[in-house]
Amino acid sequence: MKVPANPRLLHAPADHPPVAQAKIGVIVANLGTPDNTDYWSMRRYLNEFLSDKRVIDIPNWKWQPLLQLIILSKRPFTSGANYKTIWNNEANESPLLTITKQQVAKLKEAVEARYGAEVELDFCMRYGKPSTKSVVDRMVKNGCEKILFFPLYPHYAGATSATANDAFFRALMVQKRQPAARVAPEYFDRPAYIEALAQSVERVYPGDKRPDVLLCSYHGMPKRYLMEGDPYHCQCQKTTRLLRERLGWDKDEVQTTFQSVFGREEWLKPYTVEYVAELAKAGKTDVAVISPAFSADCIETLEEINGEIREAFEHAGGKDFTYIPCLNDDDAHIRVLMDVVEENLSGWIA
Repeated sequence: MKVPANPRLLHAPADHPPVAQAKIGVIVANLGTPDNTDYWSMRRYLNEFLSDKRVIDIPNWKWQPLLQLIILSKRPFTSGANYKTIWNNEANESPLLTITKQQVAKLKEAVEARYGAEVELDFCMRYGKPSTKSVVDRMVKNGCEKILFFPLYPHYAGATSATANDAFFRALMVQKRQPAARVAPEYFDRPAYIEALAQSVERVYPGDKRPDVLLCSYHGMPKRYLMEGDPYHCQCQKTTRLLRERLGWDKDEVQTTFQSVFGREEWLKPYTVEYVAELAKAGKTDVAVISPAFSADCIETLEEINGEIREAFEHAGGKDFTYIPCLNDDDAHIRVLMDVVEENLSGWIA
């Protein structure tokens, strides 16, 4: 008798449905991106993003009329114009998607070298494509009986890590055969991550060279979230402290600020766009900005920091503004991500 290629079907009846070889899946998840910069692409993306209750927790009866009738009639135009300034025209995609693909390509090489064909790695986006559900569906179909879900956010926040996890769990809810599941935790204080950040600073400022102030600019959130128990603010402050200690710089030389304020509610302070202007007016005319909360450069770093925030600094009299890119697909960053994967696959695979 001919032995089936899949040993799991060795004793199965002839009419048994196909069963894929058992393996482990790893899904890395990032925020997401519009498909293009036109009005309707931007509107679809913004509608999905701004309808997320983890992002905007205003009751639907109050929020949705405002979102659908006012915000989404205007904002797709302005957001689309901003995306056009940074769009990867050659690949016709956003820089976030380009960089995520580069990260995943390198991470796949590391995973294959470590585990061979036993582990399948792919990526998804919380908003836009590829959707979390589509990737989970494909992995289950491919035989992944265990899945590690890895949100690519160094810091935990309800509006980033938690909503990505929500989408993953919802995707599992519709599976006939649910895989065993794990979620990788944040990595904001891992020594290798802090070292990678420090090296990115030292490449720009070797030796004793340094700016007047290095700002660690993190994506903002309403202050209320901190009061309600979200650990994001505390984790950001710790990352800044660890980076400062690793660099050996004084406390006033490395500071924490927050960007991307939305709406009228008070957000975490100080606001980066205001603070750079205050620094310039105070005679701190050489400022650098790094974004430790972003695993990949995106609209908030390439357009907001290197555009709006730079302009605010220069308008207030600042002379030298340096944006230090995210870790992106830097080899040191990929090693950090691989360390997280290996740690969280422990017990599932030798």
